[in-house]
Amino acid sequence: MRADGHAPGRPAPGGQDADQRTTEELLRDGAREIADVAEGVRAVAERTADALLAPPRKHSARHPRTGLTARWALLRVLTDPRGLGTPAGAARRRLTRLLGARRGGEPLAALMAVTALRLRIAAVLAGHPELARDPGMRRLTAALGTQGDREAVRALRALFRDPGAQRALAALAPVLTELLTVRALLDAEPPDDPEPAPEPGPDQGAAEAVDLRDREKQTLATEGSLLGFLRNIDILAPEGRVLVQNVRGPDGVVRYVVQAPGTDSGRPRHGSPHDVVGAWREQLTADSSYTRALRPAIEDHGIPRGAELALIGHGEGGTALLNLARDAAFCRAYRVTHVIAVGSPAPAGRPADPRTWIGHVTNEHDLVPAATTAAPHPERYEARYTGPTRAFPRSHLLREYMDHLRTVAPEARAHIDDALTPYRGPVVRSQAYQLKDPARPPEGHPFLTLPTASVPTTTGPVGVPVRYQDSAAAHLCFPVDTEAVRALLPDVPWMRPSGIGRRTLAVLSLYEHRCSTLGPYTEIALSVPVDDLWRPRPADLATDLLRRADLRRTGRYVLSSAVTSEEARVATREIWGQPAVRAAAEAHLTGPRLRLSAPGLGIAVLGRLGPGVRCPEPDWALYGRRGESTVRTTVRTSGRPRLHAGAGVRLRLDTAAAEPMAGHLRRLGIDTARPLFVVACPQFMVHRAAGAVLPR
Repeated sequence: MRADGHAPGRPAPGGQDADQRTTEELLRDGAREIADVAEGVRAVAERTADALLAPPRKHSARHPRTGLTARWALLRVLTDPRGLGTPAGAARRRLTRLLGARRGGEPLAALMAVTALRLRIAAVLAGHPELARDPGMRRLTAALGTQGDREAVRALRALFRDPGAQRALAALAPVLTELLTVRALLDAEPPDDPEPAPEPGPDQGAAEAVDLRDREKQTLATEGSLLGFLRNIDILAPEGRVLVQNVRGPDGVVRYVVQAPGTDSGRPRHGSPHDVVGAWREQLTADSSYTRALRPAIEDHGIPRGAELALIGHGEGGTALLNLARDAAFCRAYRVTHVIAVGSPAPAGRPADPRTWIGHVTNEHDLVPAATTAAPHPERYEARYTGPTRAFPRSHLLREYMDHLRTVAPEARAHIDDALTPYRGPVVRSQAYQLKDPARPPEGHPFLTLPTASVPTTTGPVGVPVRYQDSAAAHLCFPVDTEAVRALLPDVPWMRPSGIGRRTLAVLSLYEHRCSTLGPYTEIALSVPVDDLWRPRPADLATDLLRRADLRRTGRYVLSSAVTSEEARVATREIWGQPAVRAAAEAHLTGPRLRLSAPGLGIAVLGRLGPGVRCPEPDWALYGRRGESTVRTTVRTSGRPRLHAGAGVRLRLDTAAAEPMAGHLRRLGIDTARPLFVVACPQFMVHRAAGAVLPR
């Protein structure tokens, strides 16, 4: 008999011999079975709590000893550390009020769910080891790695209630289902949604018609087709908008196509409802904020009642449209003929109109839809294929799906295009809508609620100020010789290092930008303080620290920097006038132990932070050069930085470390030094203005 309860040579429940199944499949199936058992245990605990809290029956009143014995037995089952534990939800709160501190240990169902979550994570990492570097996965594995299941449950409960962890966890699509189950069993709602979702009403969800840019108008599809609609979604995705198009079919009838993008991990959504945090409930309810916001967009477009409608979406956008097709009132107003979901998790339930044709396209390597199972439907077409790369999140990108539909799965594209024949005609009107969620403030409000402008770059327009919703940083401050710094500054007489006597500071800044308008990336920057460019005075730097960043005359000149994305490199050079190279780097800056590795640069930072004290937020003015001019950029931060002694942190350079940063570090004499102090902030928000060109 094998460990799975089946005799050797007999097929396992999946129809495949377990000896031939992969480790990933075995772990995933084990996680699913334990999660099912946890749900059963939870149901038993709830029924036990209901029996304990129910009013006594007349028979028990006539025999008080019998009733008391039964209630004592129920109480022991719920409060004994080896028992069921108090269930989550209203029963747990009632028992807490009744028993006070004596309400038992962690629920048995929660302990079992934690085990299921561990197995599910192991299954995901077995097939996609690159996800081990994801910030959310790191925080989750750290919580689960604590000693003992009960300690892991407490660590998970604290993690679910941590506002900084919510975004990172919500982006973990491969384990989202297990996270939702564990969160419910722990009775830990996300911090931005502590109350149940409000009932839908006229003020729930909003949409505003917005104009498309000239470049976007030129690239929109002019003929109805699957790839044309997907290309439209790809154009809209960065701005959190949806598109409604009027298409004249081959029969001359005008029909309507709603196109909805999904989330883009590591980028904010500017207050629109379809952000990664909304994925907490997107799969479980047909009344998510995204789905609610779609209705006013469709109503504002002026679609007549009874008109034929096709809904096409990617990722969470596809899930929201599938949920919209489950709305009976919506389907009475419009004839939803088709719903096409590409790379989307399948929600529970069926369309309200049984005639609706469902098309579901899934890449087997895409982890977002992999963990869900679609409800059976007679008009459902499932197109599953295996893409050329297993890397996630690349396997979830819409551009990858579009390329695969041309090359890897052309038969699926042809089948869906054939089903969309009534919509294969010229587009006669296109209107974009910005979706909004008036029930909640914009992300980062009020600190990141700023007017923005678009600045053209070689990689496309960039909105400024650049906003960073979720970042971590460590600034390593080294004492260096003033003359060594002067030799590295531009050869102009009016730029002088700022310091005391013959000593100044060099700052090596490490950033882990988990969510920003430039996307997620890691940044390493070496800078030195400089005096006022026009009227330098002694001790300028010290007095400027008492002023706001936008009023300071001193600043830090960026000698060199490295980033991990091309978009960030271009913005650093073209918008802020600072030198930047693109290089691979991995940073862990959220805990007491700092770790940064940049093999391409030959730079590594290792160490542990000791006790620290609160310090002011490190707002700065940064200087760079563009041609013969100086560029000044103000950086404002909002967080809780702490000042630590630098004795436990060490910078290391390989002997063949790449220029220019390694050369600057060597010439400053800090290639093997320990910093004097470290200013660290595991989570903060930043906005970085566009660079202002100075006549110097």
